[in-house]
Amino acid sequence: MPQQFATYKAIQLENVGVRYRAPSERIPSFKDFVIRWLQRKIKNKDFWALQDINLTIEQGESLGLIGHNGAGKSTLLKLIARVLRPTNGRVIVRGQVAPLLEFGAGFHPELTGRENVFLNGAILGYKRKEMEEKFGRIVEFAELGEFIDAPMRTYSSGMWARLGFAVATDIKPDILIIDEILSVGDESFQRKSYARMQEFIDRGATLLFVSHSMQVVEAMCQKAAWINHGHLMMVGKTSEVIQAYRESQ
Repeated sequence: MPQQFATYKAIQLENVGVRYRAPSERIPSFKDFVIRWLQRKIKNKDFWALQDINLTIEQGESLGLIGHNGAGKSTLLKLIARVLRPTNGRVIVRGQVAPLLEFGAGFHPELTGRENVFLNGAILGYKRKEMEEKFGRIVEFAELGEFIDAPMRTYSSGMWARLGFAVATDIKPDILIIDEILSVGDESFQRKSYARMQEFIDRGATLLFVSHSMQVVEAMCQKAAWINHGHLMMVGKTSEVIQAYRESQ
């Protein structure tokens, strides 16, 4: 039985929009781009990745984000992770965030796994001594053994994912954000990762989770949010949101 915690609004998005601006025609090279820019011949078009998003996530909630590729799910996660700033509106996040937004993010391929663990720890604000205390647990969970001292360019995609997940979750963040990265791991590691995510939920952490597996979203998440072409279509009980999404296909 999960413990009961006094909750607060961990994440608030108020009238949030994200606009990207891109050239309206394909420009073959950087040189051509500069020439046209100097001649003021560049015509841009606006693309709204997100529009009018209003969403509140309570501390301790687990929310699954669903929608087709390009719907705006990853853009929404980047806002909450403070990687991206909104064009419009306001994003409020309370607590320490550990984001796993994309495969390989935060790792340098020429550094060893060991070096990347300490590099990521420094980025997250941890002292070397603190990371030395965590290091053994991280390597054990990632199941890398002697490979931890090999350059990460020699790692498989599953090894990258295991190390990234192990580093992000050992710090025990208030908010854990996972964007489909676990799909590259093997089945046994996925089960272990989902078990750790459940531990986070049980102790009152907030989870944001993107997956194309509706079965996993329903198993892991209390609530779901359906995003379609940058618009928030529905938020509510996971099974009801998934049913509405499936019926729209």
